[in-house]
Order: sequence, then structure tokens, then C-alpha cells
Amino acid sequence: MQTVTHHGRTTAYRVADRGAEGSALLCVHGSGGTHEVWKGQLGRLAGQRPVVALDLSGHGDSADFDADLGWETISAYADDVLAVADETDAGVLVGNSLGGAVALHIAIERDHDFDGLVLTGTGAKLPVLADLREWLESDFDRAVEFLHGENRLFHDADSRYTRLSTEAMKAVGQRVTRRDFESCHVFDVRDKLGDVDVPTLALVGEHDHLTPPDYHEELADAIPDARYREVLGAAHLAMLEEPEGFNAAVRDFLDETGI
Repeated sequence: MQTVTHHGRTTAYRVADRGAEGSALLCVHGSGGTHEVWKGQLGRLAGQRPVVALDLSGHGDSADFDADLGWETISAYADDVLAVADETDAGVLVGNSLGGAVALHIAIERDHDFDGLVLTGTGAKLPVLADLREWLESDFDRAVEFLHGENRLFHDADSRYTRLSTEAMKAVGQRVTRRDFESCHVFDVRDKLGDVDVPTLALVGEHDHLTPPDYHEELADAIPDARYREVLGAAHLAMLEEPEGFNAAVRDFLDETGI
């Protein structure tokens, strides 16, 4: 892992670069996750172009911060992403779930010119089920179990991936994971999607019940230069569950847009 220091903290990231040309992809994980969810891109997409994946503050190997839930947390995570983008010259943001919210925040609120966005397993508004919010506060094991139920994080994934995700979420811990979900719950940029001025792919697992296809259809309809695509046989963590289908969709998007 490499690191960059910014805003008084250190953010860790991994780079897979096999000498391919084109804008590097910067992959941003979701709530309670780490860069490990992008192993299918670090390992397989890096032959076409450089791939970078970071640990947001308080996750994996990255230092934490002290911020209020909601906009302040999303903004602090955006600082992590921009610091890594500057270090790696990344040109395309790929955000999953919370990471998609961070990517949208950057595209709408920050003065940084990316070449494109891939928004996957996410939405312009990310409400969290009331029961899940309660369990995240009072019964973390139940919350983790719920999230790993059928057609939530995974549809029918290899047990290794389910174990990887479960262990990562428990290692990130209750406080940070709850902060992530509560920040998602108040996130809402539905009235600002027209401000996204870069080519965008809204990419969703066909079985995703956490951020279903209609969330992504809304993104594709409201963002001026956007298109919609599904990953067959996958749910919320499509990039991990079905990396071949996910990567093919990303490659097609990059080819179509000339990024």
C-alpha cells in the first residue's frame, strides 16, 4: 500500500499499473468496506489501464477523522479521494454505494476535472432501512448478517467473497460503518444531477435490492451525458461478485466515450 498525507491524516491506496495507457481509474468503496472489494479490477482491468483503489479514512489502512455525520463526512471522504487522485493522476472515478455518493459530491461540489464517472450500486438519494439503522446502532452483528443476506450485497457469490466482505466490515467496526450508512441516509443530490458535466456510466447489479436498478435509471436520465447498464448475476457488490461482466461494461463505456 502507498500513502498520501493530507488534512492532517494519512490515506492508503493501492496501484495496479502494467504500463497501459489511458486515464487511471480511481475506485472508491462503499460503507464499511475497503479497497479489497476492487480486487477484480486491480487484477483484471489493470492490463487495459492503471487502476487505483483507496481506503477511505477510518477504513483499512487509512487514518480516521472526526466529523459530523452527513455532508461533513462525505466532504472529508471527498478530500481523501482528491488527495489520491492528485498523487496518481487518476482521471476516472469509480464509486460504489457510499463511494458513488462521494463521487457525485466531487462532480457537483468540487473544482476538480475528472474525465468520467462510473456510479455503481449507488444513487442520487440513498435512504437506509429503519431497521438496519437501528441494528447498526444497537446490534452490529445482526446488521452485518442482514447486509450479507440474499440480493443485498451479493446475489449468489462465492463464499470466499462473502467471508471477505463480512470480515472487512467487522474490522472497520461499528462506529465507522454506522457513520457511513447514516451519512448515506441524509445524502440527496437529486436536484443537482444536471450539474454533472462529464460522461457517466450508471452500472447496477440486476439483483441489487439495496440500490436497485431504478436508482441507476434515474441517474442515467438526469445526468446530461449518461448511460445505463446492468451486470447480470450480481447484486450490490457487482464488481466483486461478477468482475468479468462489470469490467466489460466499464471497458465498453471507456471505449464509447473515448476516455
